Amino acid sequence: MFASATENFVKNVDSDGNLIPVSSLNNCGKLNPLSLVLKQSLFFRKTKYTPTKFTLDDVLTKNPPLNPAVKECDFVGYGGTFGDSQDASVDVETKLAAYAVDLNFNMGAKHASTLKSSLGKLKKEEVDVKWLQNISKDKLLDMSLSLIQDARKNSSVFGVVMERIVTSEPCSIREKKHQAGNVGAGGNVTGVPVSVKGKVEVHGVKDVFLEIPKNTVIAYSIEEIKVKLDGHFELEKLSGHFQVLSSLPTAKRSSLLQLLKTTMEDREAVSVLENVLDQMLVGETPDMDDLMEETEKQIVQAILELLHKSDESNEGQTDDESPSLLCSTNLIEGQTDDESPSLLCSINLIVSAMNEMTDEGLSVLGSCCSPPVLQALQILVHHVAAWSGETLSLRDAGLAVLTEEEVFGRTESLFGHSEVTLKREEDTLRTEMKDQPGYLPLVMSITVKGLASLV
Repeated sequence: MFASATENFVKNVDSDGNLIPVSSLNNCGKLNPLSLVLKQSLFFRKTKYTPTKFTLDDVLTKNPPLNPAVKECDFVGYGGTFGDSQDASVDVETKLAAYAVDLNFNMGAKHASTLKSSLGKLKKEEVDVKWLQNISKDKLLDMSLSLIQDARKNSSVFGVVMERIVTSEPCSIREKKHQAGNVGAGGNVTGVPVSVKGKVEVHGVKDVFLEIPKNTVIAYSIEEIKVKLDGHFELEKLSGHFQVLSSLPTAKRSSLLQLLKTTMEDREAVSVLENVLDQMLVGETPDMDDLMEETEKQIVQAILELLHKSDESNEGQTDDESPSLLCSTNLIEGQTDDESPSLLCSINLIVSAMNEMTDEGLSVLGSCCSPPVLQALQILVHHVAAWSGETLSLRDAGLAVLTEEEVFGRTESLFGHSEVTLKREEDTLRTEMKDQPGYLPLVMSITVKGLASLV
C-alpha cells in the first residue's frame, strides 16, 4: 500500500525519472543524505534499489569524516485518489445428445480498489554537489571492505543518496478493496420440463488506513558509484545458481520446492519474499513484522528457516561439498569470480524471476510443480532459451507426461502467458516465440529451471 502510494507520487511529479519511490516504510530510516543504496539491474526486471545501513563515509579510506552540507526547501503539496476495477465472467454450456442432457454453468467476478494518498506539504533535502566534489576528490573507496568486494563480484553499482523528498507533517494513506463473485448453474434432462438452478454470491470488503509520521522519506535520487566497470549479467552464466540448488540434500530440495509452490499462490508473498532476500544480501536483518501480513510472514519465515538449517548443516564443509547460505559479505581471502554463488543469491535469483512473471503465468506454474511436469518443462524452456525452434518428440521419456491432455493444457497456458506458442502435431511439439516477447520467455525459463533444480 505504501509502495503503491509512493510509485503514484513519482509518476505524477517526476516526468524525467530521476526520483526513486521508497518501497517500504522499513527503509525510510536508511535513506539519509550520503547513505549507500545497492542498484541491481538484472536483465529480466526493472532496476531495483536496496537501501543499506552504510554511508559513503563508511567506505572511504581517508578521514576526517564527511559532514554533508544539505539544502532544504519546500517541494509540493500532494494528494490523490487512484482506482481500478475489473469485471470477468465465464459461461459454459454442455449438450449430450445421446442422453438428452442440456447443462449450463456461469461464473462472474468483480474487483474494485481505491487508493487515497493525503501526503500534505512535502519538502526537498538536497546535498550540495559542489561541496561533495571538493571534499571527496582526494578520497578513495576502501577496496578491502567486504561490502565493496561483494559489489565487485556481483557487478553491482552503488548509489549515494543526494536528494530526498520527505513529509513535513503527519499524513495518511487509505486503501479500499471490494470483491464480489457469483456462481450459477441450470439444466434440462431428457426433455422433461424440469430444471435445477443454483446461485451463490460472495462479497468482500477490505479497508486499510495507514498513518505516516512527519519526516518520512517517500522518494529519493542518487549519484552512482560504479565499483566494477566491466562484465555483463548473461543468461549462460546462470548455470552456477541451478547447480547450487540441485546440490542440496533431497529432503531439503523437496521442502523448499513445496514452500516456493505455496508462495506462488499469493503474488504479494512473492514480492515480500524478494524484498526480504534483497535486504539480506546487503547484510540487513529485515523486521518482518513491518513487512507483511501474518500468512505471508509464516511462509517467508519457513523458507528462511530452511535456508539457515541448510547453512548450519554445512559448517566445516568446503565450498566444493555444498553451497553456503552466506553471501559474499563473508569472502574468503583468495576467492575468485569463478566460484559458486551462495545459496542465498541463488534463491534470490529464482524468486526475482518468479516476481517478474505475469499473475496468470505464475498461477499456472504453481499447478505444474510435480517432478515429472517440471522436468518436462525444463526440456521445453531449454529450447526456448536457446531460440532453437527445434521439433521435439513426445515419445521421449522426459516429455511423455505432456501427452496427458490436462498437463498439456496447463503447459500451453503457461507458455502462452510468457509470449511463447506451443505447436503440437500428433506426437511432435515445437515452440515459437510471439512477436516482441520481451523478457517474459527468459523469466519463465529461469523460474522453471530453478524449480526443476529442486526436484
